[in-house]
Amino acid sequence: MKLTFLGTGTSSGIPLIACDCAVCSSKDWRDKRLRCSVLIEWDDTKVIIDVGTDFRQQLLRENVKQLDAVLITHAHFDHIGGLDELRAFNFKQGKDMDVYADVLASNMVTNMFAYVFAANKYPGTPNLNLKTFQEYDAFKIGGKKIQTIEIFHGNMPITSFRIDNFTYITDAKTVSEESKKLIKGTETLVLNAVRITPHHSHFNLEEALDFIEEMEVKNAYLIHLSHRFAKHSDIEKMLPPHVHVAYDGLQLEV
Repeated sequence: MKLTFLGTGTSSGIPLIACDCAVCSSKDWRDKRLRCSVLIEWDDTKVIIDVGTDFRQQLLRENVKQLDAVLITHAHFDHIGGLDELRAFNFKQGKDMDVYADVLASNMVTNMFAYVFAANKYPGTPNLNLKTFQEYDAFKIGGKKIQTIEIFHGNMPITSFRIDNFTYITDAKTVSEESKKLIKGTETLVLNAVRITPHHSHFNLEEALDFIEEMEVKNAYLIHLSHRFAKHSDIEKMLPPHVHVAYDGLQLEV
């Protein structure tokens, strides 16, 4: 599988509007972070996890011409704000877009984007085939098993996804023992680490590194970074050899 990190920043992105801190004013292009999203490709299949408010810009940057499905981790706006842009693929591919989300996220999506699901839709609105799953369900896309795994973003249950030996986790704060069993054996882990100091609903760096060690993964990539963390080059110096700082546009074969 090929991964392309479309965005690696937290909900505000980096640079943050009206901020002149060292991270936001950094000249290192790796410190320019759009909202979190990843493109996953295998065979002739292309799937995206989360479609945030920077979705249009991200897909134009990476010249994405095809999309087969969207996986939603949760319905905070920085993860679903770009859903309307999926209509471009409706036009190009001539079919509805499959969007997978848990019960809570599905309900929030249908409320927040009520016009998309209206009985008498305005012409040109997206055509989405919303597929609702229960936590710990598994389903197939393009011949591969997609395993859903429940994690908690503060008190909010959200979804991480495992495909083969790759697991993508964003906005995690706590992970149950049941969920850890499904993550164990992962070789490549993508994981949120919002900053160095503790946060009420996200892993900080120490929590993320502890979790990576507990899961015994070979390689881990940190995402959902905020401007309150540090510059990319400084974060790299804080990490063990098998943990890396992801950045927008990074591509991996897993």
